[in-house]
Amino acid sequence: MNKEIDRLLRLKEVLHITGRSRTSWYKQIQEGKAPAPAVSCHRFAAWKESDIKAYIEALCVQK
Repeated sequence: MNKEIDRLLRLKEVLHITGRSRTSWYKQIQEGKAPAPAVSCHRFAAWKESDIKAYIEALCVQK
């Protein structure tokens, strides 16, 4: 039972990894093109690392 832990990434790290601006990232979430945060409250949002990796892989496949 050696499961990998799926890290939670804060917005700053997600933007760095994806190369998106905050505005374009949230616009893509609203359009259903980017994953919504796994954890969200009024002052905190975090995405699962696996969701971000899948998002990036999907971008590579589209090109």
